[in-house]
Amino acid sequence: MKLTVIGQWGGYPKVNEASTGYLLEHGTYKLLIDCGSAVLSKMQNFVQPEDLNAVIISHYHPDHVADIGVLQHALIIGKYMDKNIQTLSIYGHQEDESGFQSLNFQDVTKAVPYNPSETLQIGPFSITFLKTKHPVPCYAMRIEAENQVIVYTADTSYIESLNEFAKGADVLLCECNFYGDMDGSGAGHMNSYDAGNLAHIAGAKRLVLTHLPQYGDLEQLKSEAAEKFSGEVMLAYYGMGIQL
Repeated sequence: MKLTVIGQWGGYPKVNEASTGYLLEHGTYKLLIDCGSAVLSKMQNFVQPEDLNAVIISHYHPDHVADIGVLQHALIIGKYMDKNIQTLSIYGHQEDESGFQSLNFQDVTKAVPYNPSETLQIGPFSITFLKTKHPVPCYAMRIEAENQVIVYTADTSYIESLNEFAKGADVLLCECNFYGDMDGSGAGHMNSYDAGNLAHIAGAKRLVLTHLPQYGDLEQLKSEAAEKFSGEVMLAYYGMGIQL
């Protein structure tokens, strides 16, 4: 598997960057995980919209779905340009029906529900889900292919069930929207100490901090997480590629 960070900011993107979006590839299969603001623009440096095989959405906050509409328009324009546009499946939960239905657009995108209590097979990826603690229904994902594991926490405050869910992850892609001396639980987010503790308890091999705040010294997040986790700690950045 190869993971490429398209956007790593929480809430809204910093100038010339993007909020949440990750491209996961295995062989020729290309899965986009979340599609926040400016993701479509930045994604085109790595893959064209018509070359995506599928998209999966953790929840329907704008920093995770803002570019679904422009992705849909890119595909419909591509169709008018005689590109080989196939109907793109966009997977999401149905606990927000209006959000789910927004994934449908003419014949270029199709909303496909996932059942969070079951394993979902998308191409080469087996995906299991864990409901997180966030103001709206949101699901973390454990993505496996050929004995490699990426765990994406999506948006959440720390919950003990994440410990087992993330166990042994090769990459723990963990939200970190607050610094260590801040309590993000009321907003449904983790701080740097939460992220480090989770990586330590789960026995993750690598911790990638993402969904980052727009203020402060981001290196502080990394050093604080490293106080709790002795493995490799990285800050997500645009274009960051991790090969498993």
